[in-house]
Amino acid sequence: MPHTHYTTLISAANLAERIANAPGSVLVFDCSFSLADTGAGEQAYAAGHIPGAHYLHLDRDLSGAKTGTNGRHPLPDRAALVAALAAQGLNQNQQIVAYDAQGGGYAARLWWLLRWLGHDSAAVLDGGLQAWQAAGFALDTQTPAKAAGNFKAAAPLVATVDAQAVLRNLSAPDRVVVDARSPDRYRGENETIDPVGGHIPGARNRYYMDNLTGDGRFKSAHSLREDFSAVLSGKLPEQVMLQCGSGVTACHNALAMEIAGLHGAALYPGSWSEWCADPSRPVATGANP
Repeated sequence: MPHTHYTTLISAANLAERIANAPGSVLVFDCSFSLADTGAGEQAYAAGHIPGAHYLHLDRDLSGAKTGTNGRHPLPDRAALVAALAAQGLNQNQQIVAYDAQGGGYAARLWWLLRWLGHDSAAVLDGGLQAWQAAGFALDTQTPAKAAGNFKAAAPLVATVDAQAVLRNLSAPDRVVVDARSPDRYRGENETIDPVGGHIPGARNRYYMDNLTGDGRFKSAHSLREDFSAVLSGKLPEQVMLQCGSGVTACHNALAMEIAGLHGAALYPGSWSEWCADPSRPVATGANP
């Protein structure tokens, strides 16, 4: 019997069933991370993770080299990422499940990167590690053995835009920028991560944590569609440019839009950390336009 093909979310129960009955058909990655303590996610993984899960580190594995002007988490080199995932055991068409313990922002980065590599059998564990534990499933401290996989990249399933495209849009705004950062950082208040506070002029704020319900699971497709339709103000999904601080939690909004059936939004990978690195680029402050 063919296995269910998950492309957005998977529940803890469905993941547990898949691991129990067809362990070779799924590859699980723990993407837990903390910007304030970059070793915390790896330490938490060592203390207990979903059985069989491998660990991927945001800085080392899911980001590329920083130049000082290309943002805090630039996209990794495509070929290097393919090689790294294959070395972790990823095979062509294999189901990937990504999770974290921080609301899904880091897991969604891996989900988006896999789509960027042309791999659509990728899902985020709905509710993360907390949902797995709340369902009564065990954790493991064993690091799984690695066997090389045969994964190869295909044509991207997602689009990106660069700073020049965002800048051009300011003078001829046929697209809308959606900023995933918290409302205070969007307004230019309490900025402790990047050297400049504020947002890209005209950008609309959709805090990525607003995609979740109180128990940390994603809202329904209907709720997310209503929420994003209000933010987009008549723009089509393919007219959307998603950004955040460094191109990570913007992927959470990309996932939420995909769940909502709003396909085609592009990611601005450099995001605010790249944008504000060039003092010639304009900055706005205050609430949503």
